[in-house]
Amino acid sequence: MSILDQRKLIESIHPFELLSSSTLDGLMNKIDIAYYPKDTLLISKNLPSIAFYIIIKGSVNEIIDDEIHNVYISGDSFDADSLIYSKCDSKFVVDEDLICYEIKKDDFLELMQNKKVQGYFLSDFISRHKHLKEYDAGGDLTPFLISKVSDIFLHSACVVDGDETIYDSLIKQKDLKSKIIIVKDDDNYSVVTDTDLRDKVLLGDISINDNIKRVASSGVISIDINDFLFNALLIMTHSEIKRLVVTEDKKIVGVLEQLDLLSYFANHSHLVAVQIDKANSLEDLKNLQNDLRNLIVTLKSKGVKVRYITKLVSALNLKIYKKVFEMCIDESLRDKCALIVMGSEGREEQTTKTDQDNALIIKDGVDTNLFVEPMIKLNKALLEIGFPKCDGDVMVSNEFWRRDVSSFKKLINSWSTSMSEKSVQELSIFLDSKYVAGDELLLKELLIYLHRTFHNRDDILAHIAKAVLNFETPLSLFSGFVLEKEYNNKLDLKKGGIFALVHGVRTLSLQYGVEATNTIERIKELNNLGIIDKNFATELIESFDSLSAIRLGAMLESCDINQSNYINPKSLEKIQRDLLKDSFKIINKFKKFMSFHFHLEMVS
Repeated sequence: MSILDQRKLIESIHPFELLSSSTLDGLMNKIDIAYYPKDTLLISKNLPSIAFYIIIKGSVNEIIDDEIHNVYISGDSFDADSLIYSKCDSKFVVDEDLICYEIKKDDFLELMQNKKVQGYFLSDFISRHKHLKEYDAGGDLTPFLISKVSDIFLHSACVVDGDETIYDSLIKQKDLKSKIIIVKDDDNYSVVTDTDLRDKVLLGDISINDNIKRVASSGVISIDINDFLFNALLIMTHSEIKRLVVTEDKKIVGVLEQLDLLSYFANHSHLVAVQIDKANSLEDLKNLQNDLRNLIVTLKSKGVKVRYITKLVSALNLKIYKKVFEMCIDESLRDKCALIVMGSEGREEQTTKTDQDNALIIKDGVDTNLFVEPMIKLNKALLEIGFPKCDGDVMVSNEFWRRDVSSFKKLINSWSTSMSEKSVQELSIFLDSKYVAGDELLLKELLIYLHRTFHNRDDILAHIAKAVLNFETPLSLFSGFVLEKEYNNKLDLKKGGIFALVHGVRTLSLQYGVEATNTIERIKELNNLGIIDKNFATELIESFDSLSAIRLGAMLESCDINQSNYINPKSLEKIQRDLLKDSFKIINKFKKFMSFHFHLEMVS
């Protein structure tokens, strides 16, 4: 191996790429190449570590209490802890003839004076995992990741007292060149838009000499000045608004306009939202699919966390669903039902389009037959646009998922008494419900009924929770990946990791009445309730983020949606493999937590 190749290998190992060029030059002059035959004991309780090892070829087993705890292969490094703390509870034994680089103990400890190197090797699991993810993102800390509301131009806020006249308020608005008037009435705020003035003053019977509060619309949607701009984009997209009131210490300090925000990001997501609003046909919506995919690719390439990508895509998909709903169902029926999405869409965790999971809740007393034809039409329309048909037929065209409130309550009752696999699956699907269009109160009524029904039902909850053990985590006792030969030596990322975490957190949320549907939001709520401690909650969130990011990459590369959950670890960069291993270890830890929490060993 040439000197250049040696340097490239060292630079490829985090955190050595953080070293300055001169420091790295000095390090290269101190690195030795060593050979150790199979079965050589390198480090143990009685054999102090003499170096930091970086494997070129071969493998080393880390053994704790006579069991293999980890296996290190080409490109891996070990064991900083032995050098830093001058003790080791493990044995490191050469399993295959080893050729490696050695950084002698004194040289390594000298490197530890570098704060970035020190920060990595002295950090806990969570910090190291974050270090690896940041490095994997290539250091592309774009405005999406770091920009806050305080970084962007804010328009002056036109705040007037509720007793001021409409005329005087308009004069003040003109002077400030503001798009809206914010009305303060005691400690409450409301807003006056051009639409309010047109409908209530120009076309109504209110005089410009009347109090401004007479034309104000209740409710002001705001964001804190220290919040992230990407969250502002999410709020605007979800709430279908063009501006946000900005606050600091609960005081209004300005107004954020959509055009300024979009100019700052320039990612064209707003164009997708606008095109959805203006769509007049299915063909118009169908033409947007490439724009949505390009948006996902753009956001991912700029280092945006998958959790934010999925929320934005979910908001845009819900706009499409709502548009199709309005195209397919007569206006007279829209307030007599509620269209909901479930599964990953309901959890706001969908990126590229997977199976449709939707249902329709109909008001009691309304003829359910009125919705048969419109819902068949709706599913066909979604299929035409690009939302694949659900293999399990969890769609509004299926009578089972199209019923009135009373019928849904009977279904919930059956879920609370049945222990069949089918009932657990149906309940799990419904637990992730999210309102799309129609009467939102219908879904709220059912969710309240569902949580009351399962309150203190730990017997059935334990049976539901047992599904987390349905699939083995594809990680061996030796920290190697377990691959499936029938799938070309790949592993199933969804079954092997994501499912257990999503389903386990979902079951805990049902047990403790957590209303959120998003997995990360559920974890945070469970932490707030004291069910999961903060450190474990952070580990779960970091692991879920990593698994979701790797899965998204596989989805974007796959031509077959049914194969997009399968990945070949060998095709991943080393850092991604390390992130995957770390995440699977946390999944196994979570499975043990669930087994203990629900006493799953006693569930037949």
